[in-house]
Amino acid sequence: ISRIETMRQYITALLEQETLSARDISQLMRIPENDVCDHLEHIKKTLGKHNQQLITTPAQCERCGFIYRKRDRLSKPGKCPICHENLINPPRFHIVINK
Repeated sequence: ISRIETMRQYITALLEQETLSARDISQLMRIPENDVCDHLEHIKKTLGKHNQQLITTPAQCERCGFIYRKRDRLSKPGKCPICHENLINPPRFHIVINK
């Protein structure tokens, strides 16, 4: 990746290349996971202007397989509403260009 001016532009560039979780991004950028989620919310709002879209693969419970399809928040859920387990695969994000 060439020199990027802001964190949000860097996150956008990462997500244009691969699918990542908020934790993956936080480790790559050395910033807290909650900050990543705040940046993702802003990125999601501004992508429409650039004819792009943030694709979210929803979080899923490892134990029972429950998928968080209707969850609006981009952060990882605490525990499963079905089996109450906290082994949750986090949501993953990718940016695509709308055609």
